[in-house]
Amino acid sequence: MKVTKTKIKDVLIIEPDLFQDDRGWFMENYNKEKFKNAGIEAGFIQDNHSYSKIKGILRGLHFQTNPYSQAKLVRCIRGAVLDVAVDLRKASSTYKQWISVELSAENKKIFFIPRGFAHGFLTLTDDVDFEYKVDNYYNKNSEGRIHFNDPEIGINWGIENPILSKEDSESPFLKNLEIDF
Repeated sequence: MKVTKTKIKDVLIIEPDLFQDDRGWFMENYNKEKFKNAGIEAGFIQDNHSYSKIKGILRGLHFQTNPYSQAKLVRCIRGAVLDVAVDLRKASSTYKQWISVELSAENKKIFFIPRGFAHGFLTLTDDVDFEYKVDNYYNKNSEGRIHFNDPEIGINWGIENPILSKEDSESPFLKNLEIDF
C-alpha cells in the first residue's frame, strides 16, 4: 500500500496494492493494521454508498460538528469524481485550505479525510458509485454545509454550473457560519 501525504496535515491519499492476473484483480481497500501503521487510527463504524446518475453532479460541501464530527475514508468504485476536502480546524496552519484528488474505479485511489473537514465531490462521468467509511454516526443537528463556490475558500471545481441539490444550492458561505472543531 502506498500512502501519500498531502499539503494538508493528516489528509492522505492511499493507493492499495493490486494483485492482477488474466482473471481480474484483488485489493484490500481497508486493513486496520496497515492503516494504523500509516497513521490512520479512526475507528470506522459505518459504510455509506452514494450513486449519481450523470456527470456534473456536485455533492457538498458537507461536515458534521462536534461531538459528531466524522473522519472519512472515501473511494469511487464506478466512474470518476473530483473529491475535495476543506480544512475547517481554526487552530490549523492550513485553515480554509483545500485539497482535491481524482478518485476513479480505474485508479482505485482512496482518500482519507480526518475530522474537522468539509467534504464534497463532483462527478466526472455518468453512473458514479461512491463509497465511504465514517468513524461517527450521522447526527442531523450536527450537520453543516458550505456553499461549493465560497470565494473565501476558492475551490477550482472545473465546472461553471454543477447540478446541485436544493440544500446544497442554498448552503451558506463560511463567513456566515460559527464552526468550532
